[in-house]
Amino acid sequence: MENQITQLQPKLLWHYFNEVLNIPRPSKHEEKMAAYLINFAKEKNLNVVQDKAGNVLITKPASKGFENLETTVLQSHLDMVCEKNSDKIHDFNNDPIEAHIEGEWVKANGTTLGADDGIGIAAALAILASNDVEHGPIECLFTADEETGLTGAFALEPTLLKGKYLLNLDSEDEGEIFIGCAGGKDTTAEFSFSKVQTPTTVKAYRAKISGLNGGHSGDDINKGLGNANKLLNRFLGDATINYNIKLADIDGGNLRNAIPREAFADFVVEEKYAKKILSLAKSFNEKIKLEYKDTEQGLNFSIDEIATPLDIIDKVSQDKLIHVLNACPHGVISMSKEIENFVETSTNLASVKIKDNKIIITTSQRSSVEAAKEEICKVVANVFEFVGADVSHGDGYPGWAPNANSVVLEIAKRSYVKLFNKEPKVLAIHAGLECGLIGEKYPKMDMISFGPTIKGAHSPDERLKIDTVGMFWDLTVEILKNIPKK
Repeated sequence: MENQITQLQPKLLWHYFNEVLNIPRPSKHEEKMAAYLINFAKEKNLNVVQDKAGNVLITKPASKGFENLETTVLQSHLDMVCEKNSDKIHDFNNDPIEAHIEGEWVKANGTTLGADDGIGIAAALAILASNDVEHGPIECLFTADEETGLTGAFALEPTLLKGKYLLNLDSEDEGEIFIGCAGGKDTTAEFSFSKVQTPTTVKAYRAKISGLNGGHSGDDINKGLGNANKLLNRFLGDATINYNIKLADIDGGNLRNAIPREAFADFVVEEKYAKKILSLAKSFNEKIKLEYKDTEQGLNFSIDEIATPLDIIDKVSQDKLIHVLNACPHGVISMSKEIENFVETSTNLASVKIKDNKIIITTSQRSSVEAAKEEICKVVANVFEFVGADVSHGDGYPGWAPNANSVVLEIAKRSYVKLFNKEPKVLAIHAGLECGLIGEKYPKMDMISFGPTIKGAHSPDERLKIDTVGMFWDLTVEILKNIPKK
């Protein structure tokens, strides 16, 4: 299938995307991708530097006749979200992504594809390698650890870049140009529990939510998708009230910026309730499938008998957990009053884990209004604090305020109309982009964000629409040759 991908048009871009697919690049472990870029630059006789945070900057002189244009920054991030189906064996630290063509899409086999933002990396590499693209001076910035903390953008030195205009190649809807984004912050709660010896005369079961779409906790938060942690907890609550189940283990979701797709819990129940718990599970499965019939056709709730665990979670801690997961908000909190159909504030109940004798719950909050972001963080924290949890917040990152007088936006709009004979949509995005942080370091930099169509980002259903990649490439090239003169 590799040959099929590299035969797609434009061939140079797809060639480099295929290269990217073969290089492991989990967040915080992008050293192989960075090494590839540094070697690429040296082979092409291009200047390259890597800063202390792991960001890589490759510069290319202007093509002949375009030396008097302002410098443009092409920005993408090195890392990818590493999610896989529970039955998929894949080592993201060492294995290449197994990509294939499926109709009009490129997809991966049971894992995230990494088109977010591998396609941005590939576009930048293709421009650096091309002898045909007309452009002024180019700075290609590849930032580290965007997905789990925007670490590279946070640490970016305010003297590293010289460019006046920046094209962020990390958006996921062709035909849309973004000029603003939400800021975000994480809220994590931890509380301890005691292990209690499992009673006798019980049966043990594993309850599991699977088959959900998952998706990006910003882009997809308003699509009515199921949250595996919330759905599983609904069953656990009903089963506790009706049949006094005893919880032994729970595990749901993984990444703070992904809507959780799968979750499971191990529990025991008195033998006399065994048939009733199976009946409850069956009716619960039917109920949630009906509830999510329009958005989650693959949703499944299963219950299987397992070996009896040696110990269980103490009753008080179990009740705290079920109550707090039920009370913790998830989803859209408010819509923008200024931008139609734009999510202003949201929160994602991302993961529930047990480590040693601690229950760890991770959430993420987003808003395009700084005060609203802080308020929803406080609301989520208050929910956890009510049950005595220790709550901490991440550093957070700022939003990106739209610039109504953006020169590069006008260039992009004219270029889009010229190429495709239709107007692009100009929007803000609820997802976080590094533009907010870069804008703090370079307040005079004029920025936009755009990209090809990517669906299901941050989930194993991630897919890249083939025909939009060519449009993305053509638009990038057209903008570059129309950058203003110095």
